[in-house]
Amino acid sequence: MARLPYFDVDNVPGRLGEQLRGRPALNLYRVLPHAPEIALGFLGLGRAILTQASLPPTLRELVILRVGGLSGASYEVHQHRRVARAAGVPEEKIDAVLKPDANGDFSELERLVIAFTDAVVHDVKAPAPLYAKVAAALDEQMMVELLATIGFYMLVSRLLENLEVDIENPPLEKLELRHD
Repeated sequence: MARLPYFDVDNVPGRLGEQLRGRPALNLYRVLPHAPEIALGFLGLGRAILTQASLPPTLRELVILRVGGLSGASYEVHQHRRVARAAGVPEEKIDAVLKPDANGDFSELERLVIAFTDAVVHDVKAPAPLYAKVAAALDEQMMVELLATIGFYMLVSRLLENLEVDIENPPLEKLELRHD
Protein backbone atom coordinates (compact mmCIF):
# COMPACT_ATOMS: atom_id res chain seq x y z
CA MET A 1 0.00 0.00 0.00
CA ALA A 2 1.37 3.37 -0.98
CA ARG A 3 2.53 5.71 1.78
CA LEU A 4 0.48 8.57 0.31
CA PRO A 5 -3.13 8.36 -0.89
CA TYR A 6 -3.71 8.11 -4.60
CA PHE A 7 -5.56 10.90 -6.37
CA ASP A 8 -8.45 10.30 -8.72
CA VAL A 9 -6.95 12.04 -11.77
CA ASP A 10 -10.45 12.97 -12.96
CA ASN A 11 -10.58 15.34 -9.96
CA VAL A 12 -7.18 16.99 -10.51
CA PRO A 13 -7.78 20.53 -11.79
CA GLY A 14 -5.99 22.64 -14.38
CA ARG A 15 -3.09 21.85 -16.64
CA LEU A 16 -1.84 19.03 -14.42
CA GLY A 17 -5.20 17.28 -14.52
CA GLU A 18 -5.33 17.63 -18.31
CA GLN A 19 -1.88 16.10 -18.65
CA LEU A 20 -2.59 13.24 -16.26
CA ARG A 21 -5.89 12.34 -17.93
CA GLY A 22 -4.04 12.00 -21.26
CA ARG A 23 -1.69 9.35 -19.88
CA PRO A 24 -1.99 5.66 -19.01
CA ALA A 25 -3.71 4.90 -15.69
CA LEU A 26 -0.48 4.41 -13.72
CA ASN A 27 -0.27 4.74 -9.96
CA LEU A 28 2.81 6.92 -10.36
CA TYR A 29 0.59 9.55 -11.95
CA ARG A 30 -1.87 9.23 -9.07
CA VAL A 31 0.70 10.31 -6.43
CA LEU A 32 2.26 13.20 -8.33
CA PRO A 33 -0.62 15.65 -7.65
CA HIS A 34 0.57 15.89 -4.04
CA ALA A 35 3.17 18.33 -5.46
CA PRO A 36 1.41 19.88 -8.47
CA GLU A 37 4.12 22.31 -9.62
CA ILE A 38 6.85 19.70 -9.31
CA ALA A 39 4.58 17.20 -11.06
CA LEU A 40 4.35 19.43 -14.14
CA GLY A 41 8.14 19.65 -14.44
CA PHE A 42 8.49 15.95 -13.70
CA LEU A 43 6.03 15.04 -16.44
CA GLY A 44 7.68 17.42 -18.90
CA LEU A 45 11.18 16.05 -18.37
CA GLY A 46 9.95 12.46 -18.48
CA ARG A 47 8.09 13.12 -21.73
CA ALA A 48 11.15 14.78 -23.28
CA ILE A 49 13.39 11.87 -22.35
CA LEU A 50 10.93 9.28 -23.67
CA THR A 51 9.71 10.98 -26.82
CA GLN A 52 11.99 13.81 -27.90
CA ALA A 53 15.56 12.75 -27.19
CA SER A 54 17.98 11.62 -29.89
CA LEU A 55 19.41 8.82 -27.73
CA PRO A 56 18.32 5.57 -29.43
CA PRO A 57 15.24 4.14 -27.66
CA THR A 58 16.84 0.72 -27.18
CA LEU A 59 19.86 2.28 -25.48
CA ARG A 60 17.63 4.57 -23.41
CA GLU A 61 15.59 1.63 -22.17
CA LEU A 62 18.66 -0.39 -21.23
CA VAL A 63 19.81 2.61 -19.18
CA ILE A 64 16.41 3.03 -17.51
CA LEU A 65 16.20 -0.66 -16.65
CA ARG A 66 19.75 -0.61 -15.31
CA VAL A 67 19.01 2.39 -13.09
CA GLY A 68 15.78 0.77 -11.88
CA GLY A 69 17.57 -2.50 -11.16
CA LEU A 70 20.47 -0.84 -9.35
CA SER A 71 17.96 1.18 -7.33
CA GLY A 72 15.85 -1.85 -6.39
CA ALA A 73 12.84 -0.13 -7.93
CA SER A 74 10.47 -2.97 -8.78
CA TYR A 75 7.71 -0.67 -10.07
CA GLU A 76 10.11 1.08 -12.45
CA VAL A 77 11.55 -2.19 -13.71
CA HIS A 78 8.05 -3.62 -14.17
CA GLN A 79 6.88 -0.65 -16.23
CA HIS A 80 10.01 -0.31 -18.36
CA ARG A 81 10.24 -4.01 -19.22
CA ARG A 82 7.16 -3.33 -21.37
CA VAL A 83 8.51 -0.07 -22.75
CA ALA A 84 11.81 -1.78 -23.60
CA ARG A 85 10.02 -4.58 -25.44
CA ALA A 86 7.99 -2.01 -27.38
CA ALA A 87 11.24 -0.16 -28.24
CA GLY A 88 12.69 -3.38 -29.69
CA VAL A 89 14.95 -4.54 -26.87
CA PRO A 90 15.14 -8.36 -26.96
CA GLU A 91 13.96 -10.18 -23.83
CA GLU A 92 17.45 -11.66 -23.32
CA LYS A 93 18.96 -8.17 -23.07
CA ILE A 94 16.20 -7.00 -20.74
CA ASP A 95 16.94 -9.91 -18.41
CA ALA A 96 20.71 -9.49 -18.70
CA VAL A 97 20.78 -5.75 -17.93
CA LEU A 98 18.95 -6.47 -14.68
CA LYS A 99 21.59 -8.94 -13.45
CA PRO A 100 24.29 -7.53 -11.15
CA ASP A 101 27.07 -8.25 -13.67
CA ALA A 102 24.91 -7.24 -16.69
CA ASN A 103 26.56 -10.06 -18.58
CA GLY A 104 24.75 -10.48 -21.86
CA ASP A 105 25.04 -10.29 -25.62
CA PHE A 106 25.44 -6.51 -25.65
CA SER A 107 27.09 -4.41 -28.33
CA GLU A 108 30.28 -2.56 -27.43
CA LEU A 109 28.32 0.70 -27.12
CA GLU A 110 25.71 -0.95 -24.89
CA ARG A 111 28.46 -2.35 -22.65
CA LEU A 112 30.06 1.09 -22.37
CA VAL A 113 26.76 2.79 -21.57
CA ILE A 114 25.86 0.16 -18.96
CA ALA A 115 29.27 0.58 -17.29
CA PHE A 116 28.83 4.36 -17.46
CA THR A 117 25.37 4.09 -15.89
CA ASP A 118 26.79 1.94 -13.08
CA ALA A 119 29.53 4.51 -12.42
CA VAL A 120 27.14 7.46 -12.36
CA VAL A 121 24.65 5.67 -10.09
CA HIS A 122 27.29 4.39 -7.67
CA ASP A 123 29.97 7.10 -7.76
CA VAL A 124 28.17 10.17 -9.17
CA LYS A 125 31.04 10.97 -11.56
CA ALA A 126 32.24 8.42 -14.07
CA PRO A 127 36.00 7.88 -14.28
CA ALA A 128 37.64 10.01 -16.98
CA PRO A 129 38.68 7.07 -19.22
CA LEU A 130 35.14 5.66 -19.21
CA TYR A 131 33.63 9.09 -19.84
CA ALA A 132 36.03 9.60 -22.76
CA LYS A 133 35.04 6.28 -24.36
CA VAL A 134 31.32 7.03 -24.08
CA ALA A 135 31.81 10.61 -25.29
CA ALA A 136 33.73 9.32 -28.31
CA ALA A 137 30.76 7.08 -29.19
CA LEU A 138 27.94 9.60 -28.63
CA ASP A 139 27.54 13.19 -29.76
CA GLU A 140 27.26 16.03 -27.24
CA GLN A 141 23.46 16.08 -27.27
CA MET A 142 23.30 12.36 -26.57
CA MET A 143 25.80 12.72 -23.71
CA VAL A 144 23.55 15.26 -22.01
CA GLU A 145 20.50 13.08 -22.72
CA LEU A 146 22.26 10.02 -21.31
CA LEU A 147 23.16 11.83 -18.08
CA ALA A 148 19.68 13.36 -17.82
CA THR A 149 18.12 9.91 -18.31
CA ILE A 150 20.28 8.36 -15.60
CA GLY A 151 19.57 11.20 -13.19
CA PHE A 152 15.85 11.41 -13.90
CA TYR A 153 15.31 7.68 -13.45
CA MET A 154 17.31 7.75 -10.22
CA LEU A 155 14.76 10.36 -9.07
CA VAL A 156 11.84 8.28 -10.34
CA SER A 157 13.15 5.13 -8.65
CA ARG A 158 13.70 6.86 -5.32
CA LEU A 159 10.28 8.51 -5.43
CA LEU A 160 8.55 5.23 -6.25
CA GLU A 161 10.39 3.20 -3.63
CA ASN A 162 10.04 5.70 -0.80
CA LEU A 163 6.35 6.27 -1.48
CA GLU A 164 5.87 2.50 -1.99
CA VAL A 165 3.83 3.05 -5.14
CA ASP A 166 1.97 -0.14 -5.99
CA ILE A 167 2.12 -1.91 -9.34
CA GLU A 168 -1.35 -1.56 -10.82
CA ASN A 169 -3.71 -4.42 -10.16
CA PRO A 170 -4.26 -5.82 -12.63
CA PRO A 171 -0.98 -4.70 -14.19
CA LEU A 172 -1.33 -2.86 -17.48
CA GLU A 173 -0.39 -5.15 -20.34
CA LYS A 174 0.51 -2.40 -22.78
CA LEU A 175 1.99 0.98 -22.12
CA GLU A 176 1.63 3.51 -24.90
CA LEU A 177 4.04 6.42 -24.95
CA ARG A 178 2.37 9.66 -25.89
CA HIS A 179 4.15 12.28 -27.94
CA ASP A 180 2.03 15.24 -26.80
